[in-house]
Amino acid sequence: MRIVSGQFKGRRFSPPNNLPTRPTTDQAKEAIFNVFNNNFDFENLAVLDLFTGTGNITFEFASRGVSDITCVEQNFKCCDFIKTTSEVLGISPRIMKADVFKWVEQNKGKKFDIIFADPPYELPHLKTIPALIFNAGILKEGGWLVVEHPKEISFSGEEHFAWHRNYGHVNFSMFEVVQS
Repeated sequence: MRIVSGQFKGRRFSPPNNLPTRPTTDQAKEAIFNVFNNNFDFENLAVLDLFTGTGNITFEFASRGVSDITCVEQNFKCCDFIKTTSEVLGISPRIMKADVFKWVEQNKGKKFDIIFADPPYELPHLKTIPALIFNAGILKEGGWLVVEHPKEISFSGEEHFAWHRNYGHVNFSMFEVVQS
């Protein structure tokens, strides 16, 4: 795992082999962060990283200056790796060991500028993630929800859908709360 840009650019971390993860590829990560960079000022963002896995996306946001990051991951070993790596980097994301669906339902107070969801591709309820987020009301006006998903899933007809990007085998669909 490599951080592709920002303060920690080039730093490499080796997650344990037994983690049940599929980290976003460097190519896809660099491409989606270029899109973020052209649309947001990283220093003032509140970011929610769902299905955090190895912390790959969290570390990219932190490397670019985001200090308000919340991670939600169910696997204890993944949470431990994120915590250890965060300490090495000197960052302090909020790491929540929880089921994403339950956590979102129970934490409707805070709103986020960017919500990044990278669920397991075989997750049975993957297609319900946008509705979950919008029903919870946790995305700020002008904010983006980005869902990483397999090519077999299309969100193009869903409410709030804005665009789809494909980078190799990685697909991102973006949803937004349009500013009034």
